[in-house]
Amino acid sequence: MEQENAIRIFEQTQVRTHWDPEKELWFISIIDVIEVLTGTDRPRKYWNDLKSKLKKEGSELSEKIGQLKLQSSDGKFYKTDVADTEQIFRLIQSIPSPKAEPFKLWLAQLASERLDEMQDPEITIDRALEQYLPTKPFWQLWRMLRESFNSTIQGVSVL
Repeated sequence: MEQENAIRIFEQTQVRTHWDPEKELWFISIIDVIEVLTGTDRPRKYWNDLKSKLKKEGSELSEKIGQLKLQSSDGKFYKTDVADTEQIFRLIQSIPSPKAEPFKLWLAQLASERLDEMQDPEITIDRALEQYLPTKPFWQLWRMLRESFNSTIQGVSVL
């Protein structure tokens, strides 16, 4: 099945995400979440220390972590620790941060957007057009043709 890798933005920080349509779950890069919540310039070190601490405390969170190949800042794909939204919420509880609540709201919005897209696929198409096409030179032409087509369709009545 088709899988969607995307970079989402939370307070001007990139968060790598992956939608698995088979499981109908978002998977989110743990390193990115830690970077957002802590502001540290060494999120991998923070995650390794936190993972060790959670294992010592008997938490099952670290056992439920998976790895997916996500694109890095250098453009290459590397295996990255990821967790679904339920596990991310548990992880957030382990990290003292004033950004925890805003990040939880951001996650809820992410899930809500996906549910809306599943109900109405046109929302997905519109979102793709808004995010992808403006970066392309033919965007103005495409938009003009689409608006022209829509106005033509609206003027035609079906008997």
